Amino acid sequence: MPQDASQNSLVLPILGLLGESPVHAYDLATRVRERCPHLDPTRSTVATLLKSMARAGLVTPNEPEQVGNRPPRTEYELTEAGRVRYREKVEAGLRDSPAGSVDFVVALTHLAAIDSGRAAELLRARMRRLEEDYAVLSDTSRPPAPEASYWRGILSAEIAWVATLVEHDLAKQ
Repeated sequence: MPQDASQNSLVLPILGLLGESPVHAYDLATRVRERCPHLDPTRSTVATLLKSMARAGLVTPNEPEQVGNRPPRTEYELTEAGRVRYREKVEAGLRDSPAGSVDFVVALTHLAAIDSGRAAELLRARMRRLEEDYAVLSDTSRPPAPEASYWRGILSAEIAWVATLVEHDLAKQ
């Protein structure tokens, strides 16, 4: 887990789900697992991140409630600062995350959180950055690294996919 808990890949889907409705840590872990199975969150990690986000003012805990014989559970809800951070994380994930990264995929699942024009702008910036990375890997004046052809393939595929998303899907919105 990153030293800075806000950099954890689970933060974005947690903020997104809390934006839908208040929820307790156990239910939240289940929902994240359903929507982002590739992240494989544990309940304890989600609970720890919620406490960290509460200290940062992104979420606020409600009074614990007991239902039936279950132990009392604290529901968390998103604050205005959390809503702002959520949109910032979506934008950063689209623009700045490495090629082929989980953070990019997670940001894509929250694309609806931002205006389609802004999303297209961020994705075009991503394509430019990836094209620059591709050019560096294709530089014949440097000795080729064994993994360079692999990364060129990853970059090429992502550039083409993002171009299609921007030009066809986002242009329709």
